Parts: sequence; C-alpha cells; structure tokens
Amino acid sequence: MDLDTFSKSDPGGWWSRAGFGRTEVIDNTLNPDFVRKFVLDYYFEEKQNLRFDVYNVDSKTTLFGAQDFLGQAFVALGEVIGSQRGRLERPLTGVPGKRCGTILLLAEELSNCRDIVTMQLCANKLDKKDFFGKSDPFLVFYRSNEDGTFTICHKTEVVKNTLNPVWQPFTIPVRALCNGDYDRTVKIDVYDWDRDGSHDFIGEFATSYRELSRAQSQFTVYEVLNPRKKCKKKKYVNSGTVTLLSFSVESEFTFVDYIRGGTQLNFTVAIDFTASNGLPSQPTSLHYASPYQLSAYALALKAVGEIIQDYDSDKLFPAYGFGAKVPPDGKISHQFPLNNNAENPSCAGIEGVLESYLQSLRTVQLYGPTNFAPVINQVAGTAAQVTDGSQYHVLLIITDGVISDMLQTKEAIVTASSLPMSIIIVGVGPAEFEAMEELDGDEVRLSSRGRYAERDIVQFVPFRDYVDDSGNQVLSMARLAKDVLAEIPEQLLSYMKTRDIKPRRADPE
Repeated sequence: MDLDTFSKSDPGGWWSRAGFGRTEVIDNTLNPDFVRKFVLDYYFEEKQNLRFDVYNVDSKTTLFGAQDFLGQAFVALGEVIGSQRGRLERPLTGVPGKRCGTILLLAEELSNCRDIVTMQLCANKLDKKDFFGKSDPFLVFYRSNEDGTFTICHKTEVVKNTLNPVWQPFTIPVRALCNGDYDRTVKIDVYDWDRDGSHDFIGEFATSYRELSRAQSQFTVYEVLNPRKKCKKKKYVNSGTVTLLSFSVESEFTFVDYIRGGTQLNFTVAIDFTASNGLPSQPTSLHYASPYQLSAYALALKAVGEIIQDYDSDKLFPAYGFGAKVPPDGKISHQFPLNNNAENPSCAGIEGVLESYLQSLRTVQLYGPTNFAPVINQVAGTAAQVTDGSQYHVLLIITDGVISDMLQTKEAIVTASSLPMSIIIVGVGPAEFEAMEELDGDEVRLSSRGRYAERDIVQFVPFRDYVDDSGNQVLSMARLAKDVLAEIPEQLLSYMKTRDIKPRRADPE
C-alpha cells in the first residue's frame, strides 16, 4: 500500500513471535524483497503461531508507533512448511477499507550437518599382546571437544586372534564424529580385547573428517603409536598401521525434505460411539458438550487436527464413527461416515469434522462393541493404493474403553506397519488402558500370529494426563498434541527408509 505523497512507501517488516526481529528497510518501493533471514526451531508437533507486521518507515526512530502501518498477516509455521515448495502467500490485513497487498513467506531447513559416513578400516602388524595367542584388536573413536577433552563416539567390533584385522564397515553421523567441524581432531585408539574388561592399549593415531574424506580417492595409512613405548625404546618405529579402506558420505533426509518434496499427510478420524460413553445429553457423558466447554472428544480432535491440517493441501478429512446403531435400519456399524455420505466421507477442515461429529451424536444410537480393526483396515486399504512416498496417512482414534477385537486389531496394525501410515490413539475417560499400551509397542514390538510389526506406528496417550488443574485448556491441548504427534516425523522417515524412497526435488523457484 502506497502512503508516501511524493514517492513510494519505504517498507520494513517486523517478524513477530513475541517481537522476534526486524527486516531491513527498503526505500521507495511497493514490492520489497527482504533479504534478512530469521532462524528459529521448528517442531512438527506444535502450533507455532507467527505474526508479521509491515510498516512504512519515514523516520530514523525505531519506535513503530511513529511509523505508518501497512498491514499484517497471521500464519502458523507449519502452514509455510506444508505449502508447495515452502512458499506461502497471504493477504495483508488490518487497515479498514484498504487493500494492503500480500506478503510472500519462504521457509527452508538449514542443512545442519545431516551427512552420514560409512567407512571400513583394517590394520597390519599390530603389537602382540596375548601371551598364548595373537591380539584381539578393536578400535575406539573419540571426538575432540572445545575444551580439549575427548568424547567417545564409536567402537568397532572385536576381531579375534589376529595382528592383521579387517573390521566390518560401519556408519556414523558426521555430527557425532566431528560436530560438523571438518578440521576438528578425531582420535582413534587401538586396543587388545580382554575378557575381564582390562583391555590392553596397543596405540593411537589422530586424523580429521577432512583427512578421512580423502580416502574416497585413495587409501590412507596411519601409523599406530604407543607414547610410552616411544619414550622407552630408541629403536621404536610404531605398533603397527591402520589403513582406511573405504569412506563414503550420504545425506540423511529429514521430515521437512519430504514435505517440501510434495509428500502429503492425509488425516483420518475415527470416534468411539459405544454406549459406555454415556448418553450425550447427560453432563456425565464423555460426549457431552456444554454451552461453555467442548467434550473431551472434541478437544482432542481439535488439538491434533489443527496442527496436522497444515500439511494436507485439500483440507478434506475422512471421518468415521464406530460402535453405534445407525439409521435407517439400526444396524451396528464400526466405520460409518460421520457426514452420512458413504461414497465421500470427507469433511471440510477440522470444523467440518466437528460439525459432522455433533450431528451424528443426534442421529445414531450409542451401542457397542469397541472394534478398532474395521477402521484401521479401511485406512490401510487406502494407504496401500499409493506407496511411492507421495502420500502418508495418519489415523486418529479417540476412544473411551477396552478393545473388544484385540486379536483382529493387532493383526490389522501388523499389516498396516508395512504401509505409509501411522495411528494415534487418545483414550478419554477413567478406564484403564493396558491394552492400548501393548498396541503402542514402545517397549515390546507388536506381533500377531508369529508376525512382528515392521515398524512402530502406534502412539497412545490417555486424555486425563493432560487435564490442567488450572483450567487452561489451550495449554493442556497443546501438550496433548505435542505428545501424540511427536513420533509422526520419525515414523514417516522410517517408512521412507525401509522402502529406499528419497524426497522428490522441489520445483525450481
């Protein structure tokens, strides 16, 4: 918006997360391209709300009250990350009766040393340490710290009874090896393994990531030196040599790489309509919504859905109920569409899901039993149709009680674990949820009929753990969303990795 009489505006932007920072001022233009970047931590599982204020700066004062306000935009960081190529355009608002123009936001992930190294080493003519045999050598790698100390970062396996060991190739993140500083010292000790743990020191050598990386084109040989032997023996040469046989580097892809490459998160909701929830019209019911407060079901749905919808371009969410008798014939259903449209069960946005959920409460009869398998199999069937990494499905199940079809549910989850999908279960009410903990699989990998889940795809939390005594619902639900969504990025990455799916390149700017 142009506010200057004899020239164009001089825009300056204020990027706000509790007043986070300012851009530079660009003189005399209505289409500024700001250069200054802002760095902040990104958390998929949190709603990170941002506000951008734009001003016309005509004086040298830093007080914004003295400047002309050009407009503002409110946006969640997840919306920027989840938009095509990490570019999001929003209208500027805030000046009544005026068109304020638009603001274009771009987000990119900083490449914080995400490389992974694979290397293989061997040794030759190491010192003999065992009285009745040769040595049992292994290597210990240490990363040097800023204060001159060393931190262990890797141990090789032990190769028994040889002075010329060849160790297996191993992988290690570059950040673990040198913290991203390619010239930082990497110290490697050579030991002879002893059963009682009193391993004998053979010698040591030092290198760096930069030096190691040269082995991509040539073998590198290091002398293994024992400082004590060197001091005692005038004719001491070394305690053997270690040769770097191979060294290769691969990039470790991140969740953001896949989202920027076009991977869509598809969100599906399944809500428990069994009779154990209580009559929805009664204040004691878990489905009861007073004029002043949403039900536990609605709160959980909003908390999770409002974050995940930022990564779904069409904002259409299939929503099902289970455990109710549905009209017109009163048959029990375990996957009825909340919008009463079997051919298209999708609702428009989280508000659309909430509206259909409340409508279903008025039209169906809460009944039972509590069966999870049908809706899990429903989403798994959809996920199985596209397995190239362009689509990933997240199923949110909100329930109040004990699962009636545990065997079938375990079977369904084990099958789904090989597909691009994750399952979030939120338990509402006072019931005990031991069965849910088993499905979660954090302690013991879930199995069914001798088959083990390929990946851990289930995250369970009890809603009651997030009811804040202070009554601060916003804070409580933010904590709930954070905990149930925290594992989604890693679960998505584990699927991509097991299928060797690399992120698609974002289209050029």
